[in-house]
Amino acid sequence: MDVKFLEKVADLFVENGAKTLTMDDIAKEFGMSKKTLYQKYTNKEALLSDVLQFKLKEVIEKLNELDIKIENAIERMFCRDEQIEKAVQTNKSLFIRQLIKYYPTIFNQHMMHFSERFTEVIIHNIKRGREQGYYRDDFDEKLYGKMFFQLIMSYDSSPFFNTEEIDRTHFNNEAMKFFMYAITTEKGKNYLKNVVCKSETI
Repeated sequence: MDVKFLEKVADLFVENGAKTLTMDDIAKEFGMSKKTLYQKYTNKEALLSDVLQFKLKEVIEKLNELDIKIENAIERMFCRDEQIEKAVQTNKSLFIRQLIKYYPTIFNQHMMHFSERFTEVIIHNIKRGREQGYYRDDFDEKLYGKMFFQLIMSYDSSPFFNTEEIDRTHFNNEAMKFFMYAITTEKGKNYLKNVVCKSETI
């Protein structure tokens, strides 16, 4: 992947929309001929797939970096992470709306891939938390990871949440507490009380 190229194209898609931005627009932006661009990507669908893969890789790398920096499994789950916040918040962006409407197959494939990679991060956290005595051993970590992903991504898409009445930050905090209290041991719950108090004062 050409990182600089994909970074710029990703910004263009976010600013203009998946459908609105054309291959002509992209070629002009980079001062290249359309023929040169089509030699790199046979169609816009291929370019969109590469851009989404690139952005996902960026998010997952940031999440993994935080895993290295923060040893305590519970503390890690409550650490504010700009990358995942951005990923969640883009659900209502023009880019995502147009992806869903005009490129549903690409969007669904991306979300499945996102779910798999994000779940891997959660599973790693669960395994660490079990070693530290904070998380229970009697649940399916892969299933719980997917459930957590679905929960935090549901803010904009669920018909059951009125986003005009429920603030996103409040929703995310409550979703996190819901998940964490479900998986923690008594030791974990005791530790969790302090972490929740800290997170609510931030």
